[in-house]
Order: sequence, then structure tokens, then C-alpha cells
Amino acid sequence: MALNPRNSPRLADRDSSRNFSALRAIVPFVLPYRMQVAGAIVALVVASGTVLALGNGLRTLVDKGFADGNGVLLDQALFVLFAVTLLMAGASYARFYLVSWIGERVVADIRSAVYAHIIRLDPGFFEVTRIGEVLSRLTTDTTLLQVVIGSSVSIALRNILMFVGGLTMLAITSPKLTALVLLVVPLVVVPIIGYGRRVRRLSREAQDRIADVSAFSEETLNALRTVQAYTHEKIESDRFNGFVEGAFKTAISRISARALLTAVVIVMVFGAVGTILWIGGHDVLDGTISAGELSAFVFYAIVVAGSVGAISEVIGDLQRAAGAAERLMGLLKTEPAIAAPANPVVMPAKHQGHVSFEDVCFNYPARPDRSALSGFSLQVKPGETVALVGPSGAGKTTVFQLLLRFYDPASGTIKIDNVDIRTADPVSVRERIGLVAQDPVIFAANAWENIRYGRPDATDDDVRAAADAAHATEFLDRLPDGFDSFLGEKGVRLSGGQRQRIAIARAILRNPSVLLLDEATSALDAESEQVVQKALETIMASRTTLVIAHRLATVLHADRIVVIDDGKLIAVGTHQELMETNPLYSRLAKLQFESDAA
Repeated sequence: MALNPRNSPRLADRDSSRNFSALRAIVPFVLPYRMQVAGAIVALVVASGTVLALGNGLRTLVDKGFADGNGVLLDQALFVLFAVTLLMAGASYARFYLVSWIGERVVADIRSAVYAHIIRLDPGFFEVTRIGEVLSRLTTDTTLLQVVIGSSVSIALRNILMFVGGLTMLAITSPKLTALVLLVVPLVVVPIIGYGRRVRRLSREAQDRIADVSAFSEETLNALRTVQAYTHEKIESDRFNGFVEGAFKTAISRISARALLTAVVIVMVFGAVGTILWIGGHDVLDGTISAGELSAFVFYAIVVAGSVGAISEVIGDLQRAAGAAERLMGLLKTEPAIAAPANPVVMPAKHQGHVSFEDVCFNYPARPDRSALSGFSLQVKPGETVALVGPSGAGKTTVFQLLLRFYDPASGTIKIDNVDIRTADPVSVRERIGLVAQDPVIFAANAWENIRYGRPDATDDDVRAAADAAHATEFLDRLPDGFDSFLGEKGVRLSGGQRQRIAIARAILRNPSVLLLDEATSALDAESEQVVQKALETIMASRTTLVIAHRLATVLHADRIVVIDDGKLIAVGTHQELMETNPLYSRLAKLQFESDAA
């Protein structure tokens, strides 16, 4: 049964911040594009200046053109208006293009930097951090920054210029009416800002409801086979409709509030303009100011009021962007627990595959009170095959995780080819290791790309040779487009055995000196197991192999069997020796291997 997104922990990604200084963290990403920023500022100033110049032109036109009956001036005014309009249009185009380009470019750089950092963080980080939260920062938070950098900042700067310029021109045109405007503007703007917050809150709620719809649909579609197997199509459709209706009702509330806000703005702004016109009209009749000055004053008053309203709208975007910047920069400042030392030890050029665990103790970050391994010591000779056997949770997978250096032990030493892996670059360590998991990862790509993941610089001939060795060519060549065939999301177009052979081909192509097998045949049918077992025998030849064993055939072919329980190594020997001397192994063998033996 799909989870209700409304009952899930709500991510903190949508929170805003009043600490605008957090936006300074974006500056290093903007600095490489100084020329574009300078161009945008020039275009911004020119566009704002032309708008303010229109007010002065309006005053001249009314006083000299209409009042004096000067037709030539009217003709000139038309050409000037066209010229100013063309200048304003060109400057606005340049401003919009450059600012939008800067926003897209900077956000692309931030996304790349965040992803490059995330992909290097150790698995321990993701034990205590939700993947959904990280992905939200990578997408939602960067989108918020794009809105601010590519739009909101430009709008804010433009309207600040318009506000300052308009207020200056108001004071020059009529100090008396300017004083009235300064009294009226707060009366108009404060209610708009107050109600605008309600509109923004409803907008966020609408986004949350849409997120609920998306989360629910994603979960059910990913579990489509289970939904259909349990005939839940009608139930899930009804629940989905509930989320859709919830999103619709919230959207209608937002639309209603926005419509009311628009009506209130119209009434208050035009009411204020009408009042100023009435007072100014009496001043014109009294001869205190001219009709042109009144026209210009009204124009500048509208510019000032519009600027204040626009700035108030932008503040909300800036607050949300500040919160997004804090979260993104916090993520970028997170140091991976697993990293190369300042002067890493160089791994030996000759790969031998000697592995040793010396008195290793380890606790997972998410379970600090429980030992995953305790006093674990094991020597594996080059070319030796060692099977790890033990109950669930005994620590078998932990051995693999530590050898791959996804984690570092709390104490003890792990060596490959006599080099303490903590003193080496993790990349150099992992280049010597091949992993074939019980549930292999198949990427949404073709066979070439999936197999070449083991060695990106491999040629097509190398890939095909690895596929031949893994007995994968026989089914890949039968696909509609052969090796070019799209294998589907998570390899959904392949059977379990075929996915395993792709993973084995990937490991063969890597040509590792140490091979880790998380019992690649345990979930396969008998026919698939035989084919995969042949592929495994090919890759295991002359390589150091550690295998988590669930099948009798695996332990019978191992040079040694290591029995692990509760994080401790409790016995080492052959199958027959352990059956006679170790009660735990004997019990596990009867439970897990009895059917195979039969």
C-alpha cells in the first residue's frame, strides 16, 4: 500500500531565510561572468532612465504642445517617443537576455559543483541523510536560485532605481504633492504586502499539494507490478484522485486570493491616484502648478507605487533563495569522511591481490551502539577463494563495504597488497576491486555503456570479449538492436540471470586483482545459475575472491570457508571440517545447503 505523502516528513527545503547575507555565497559563481553582469547593469540603467525620461517628456508635451497649440512640437514628440521606445526596447532586451543567461549559467555551474561534491560523499553520509532531501537541494533549491539570479535580482535593482529616480522627480515637480504621496503610499502598500503574504503562503501550499501528487504517482508507478498483482488499480486511482482534488482546491484558494488581491490593488492604487489628481487639479486651477507638471507628477507617482509593490513581491523570493543558498552551501561544505590523505601512499604497480584484516572493529554511523565487526582478523592469499558464511546481520557485507573503503574501521588495519588502504587514495584502492552484487545495478542505457562502466576507455572489441567471457553475448546478440539495445530502467527488459551476466561482464572488463561476489546466483533458477556459474568461474580464475555464500556449490569450490557471527570470526576451514567442528556452520549448512545437496 502506497504511503501517504502528507504523512511523510516534510522536507525543510521550502523554508525561507531572512538572512540575506547567505546570498553572498553565490558571488563566487557569478564573478567569472563579470562582463555579462556589467552589460546587464548598463542595460538596466538605460531602461530605467528611459522610463523616467518619459515623465519629463509628458510634462513638456502637455505644457508646450497642448496648452500652446504647438503642432510641430507634437510631431517632434512622436518621433522622440519612437526613439525612446526603441532605446527602451533594446535596453530591455539586453537586460532580460543577459540577466536570464547569467541566471541559467550560474545555476548550471552550481548544480554541477553540488553534484560533483555529492557523488564523492561517503555512504555513511547517506545513512543519516535522506536521498530525497539531497535531490531536492539539487533541483528545487537551485531552481529557486535561478529565479532570483535570472529574474528577481534584476527586478529588485530595476525597481529600486525607479523608486529613487521617481521619488527624486516627484520632489522636483511638486514638493507639496510629494509629501502627500509619502503619506498615501504606505496606506496603499502595507495592506497589499500583508495580503500578499497570504497569497504566497497559498502558493507554497499549492506547490506542496502538487508535490504530494508527484510523490504518490512516482511511488505507485515504481511498484506497478505489485499494484496490479494485488488488484489495487481502483484503490490507487481513487487515492490519486483525492490528492488531485486536494491540489485543485488549494489552487482555487490561491487563485481566489490572488484575484481579490488584484482587485484591492486596483481600487487602492487608482483611489490614491484619483485623490492626488483631485488635489493636483485644484492646484492647477489655482495656478500653483501647470497641467504638464501634474501629468508628470501622476506618472512618477504611479512609477513609485509600482516599484514599491514589485520590491515587496521580490522580498519573498529573496528570502526563499537565501534559505536555498544556505542549504546548498551547507551541502558543499560537507566534507566526505572517506578521502585521500594529503600525501597518499602509491599502490604497488604489480597487482597481487593480497588482502588482510587485522583486528578490525567497526560500527555503522546509523547504529553507533552496535558493533558490525569486532576484532575481525583474516588473511587472504593472492589467487585464493574465500567464502564468507554466517546468519543475516553477522557482518559479511560489512567486510565488503570496508574493503571497498566505503567506511573506515574504528580500529584495526585493512591492507591490500601490504598497503593500509587508509593511507592510499580510495580511487586507487577501488580500481583493484571488482564487485558483482546479488542484485546488480543496470543503468538505463544500452549494453555497451553498461558493460563499459567497468572500464570507460575500453574499446568495442574489449567490451564484446568481456561479454563473451560472461556468456552474455548469446542473449545480447538476439536483442532487436544487439549491443545497442536499450536495456530499460534498472534493466527491466532483462531476466535476473541476464542482468547478472551483464554485471559479471562489467567486472571482467575491469580486470580486478580482488573480486567480491555477493552470491550472484542465489536468486536464480537452476538453468540460469549454471550459465552464471560458468561465467563466475571464468572471472574467478587467478584472482583473489571473497564471496558471500548462500549455495552449497559455492562453499564446496572455495579454498577456505570463514564463519562469521555477530561481527566476529568464529571458525575457518573446509566444508567437511566445519560440519564436524562448528555447530553454527553445521546448522546453517542444514538450513541453507540441504536442498542443494539433495
